[in-house]
Amino acid sequence: MLGTRLGARLCAWALACCAALLAAVAAAQPFVPQAPPVQRDDGGYFGVQQARIELVDDVYFLDAVIEYRLSSDAREALEAGVPLTIEIDMRVTSPRRFWFDNEHAKLEQRFELLYRAVSERFIVRNLNSGQMESFPNLQSALTYLGRIDKLPIIDADLLDADETYDLRLKTALDIEKFPGPLRLLAFWRRDWSLGSDWYQWRLPKD
Repeated sequence: MLGTRLGARLCAWALACCAALLAAVAAAQPFVPQAPPVQRDDGGYFGVQQARIELVDDVYFLDAVIEYRLSSDAREALEAGVPLTIEIDMRVTSPRRFWFDNEHAKLEQRFELLYRAVSERFIVRNLNSGQMESFPNLQSALTYLGRIDKLPIIDADLLDADETYDLRLKTALDIEKFPGPLRLLAFWRRDWSLGSDWYQWRLPKD
């Protein structure tokens, strides 16, 4: 019964969003100037605030702090039962002057954020390891997501001691995992395009 109610609520919410989008498209007239969009303070934000790499026993480990703020639409979807998938992308590259940087390693960490209405708890699940954590509110869940501690990146033996390497880091909300109607809406709405810029710095030498 609970699953039926939750599914009905999610379906109704997605249909309402789609109806609003279609109505906006239908109302738009060609060659008619439109009023500038209203700037919203709840558009959400993803940003890497700081990061560092440390070499311990010939392995590079990453520590980082990421700020996550969900848009109002993303929060509403989450509370309606839509799981949100957040991806952290890390790459080890060597710079080249006249061509694209050479990529030596790529690591992805994926997390699922969901809300359980019965217990009123927010759940973070590491999709790489399966580990789950429970939180009493959204902010504590996002704070947990934004802390990377001692994550192994690459063995130093795989890198050339005479070459220079950079580590690039970014994070984004993966809208490809949304249900069909909501995924279509997310492609059209700018406040669903939550993602950070690349954060890049030089790997230390031995």
